[in-house]
Amino acid sequence: MIGLPGNITACLFDLDGVLTSTAALHREAWKQTFDAFLTDRAASPEDFREFTVQDYAAYVDGRPRADGVREFLTSRGIELDEGTPDDPPEADTVNGVGNRKNTLLMRVIAERGVDAFPGSLRYLRAVRAAGLAIGVVTSSANGETVLANAGLTEFVDARIDGLTIRNEGLRGKPAPDSFLAGARALGVEPADAAVFEDALSGVRAGKDGAFGYVVGVNRAGQADALREQGADVVVDDLAELLED
Repeated sequence: MIGLPGNITACLFDLDGVLTSTAALHREAWKQTFDAFLTDRAASPEDFREFTVQDYAAYVDGRPRADGVREFLTSRGIELDEGTPDDPPEADTVNGVGNRKNTLLMRVIAERGVDAFPGSLRYLRAVRAAGLAIGVVTSSANGETVLANAGLTEFVDARIDGLTIRNEGLRGKPAPDSFLAGARALGVEPADAAVFEDALSGVRAGKDGAFGYVVGVNRAGQADALREQGADVVVDDLAELLED
């Protein structure tokens, strides 16, 4: 009664935008970071082009932090040194800009807290009651913190996050590596696992990883694009799967 094919024995959920409302906080932090960065580099106010929702969807959403910085800046013809993951936030490197955004994000989370979507919480309870394994696969290095703040840790049997991706040398979404790692952590074959994603890059990762079912979660008015990337079904809220 959870809206999935009968062979599915495990569910792999993206975190920000699927289980929690933190995707909006990520967009806000990225916009503030990139707009300030672009303003500083503009020769004049007329040369400034803001970071848009379209930029977020195309270059940043669902990707590991450094990948998002690199992809967006490349789209604007800007190249920076990579630096290292330990670069300070003020460093003008790919990792420095990413850490700048993360510092801002953590400040916002501390001020506003983290909420799970009510429909997603209902769905997690139903999945747990149905006896399926549950994994969270997120490009965010803050996965543990966000899950704890949202009160979702108890549901999670395995977590693959940005720290795992970096430590194990996995390719970030849209490559399927992180979801494949999630399936391995739960001891299931990809064909027997469902992927739940709101990012276009994440849906593509689920499709290219040959997972048994890919659920696109339409939080940003991009239902058609989610289908084009390979979603088997698109819902506005996970609770819709319970109704089906």
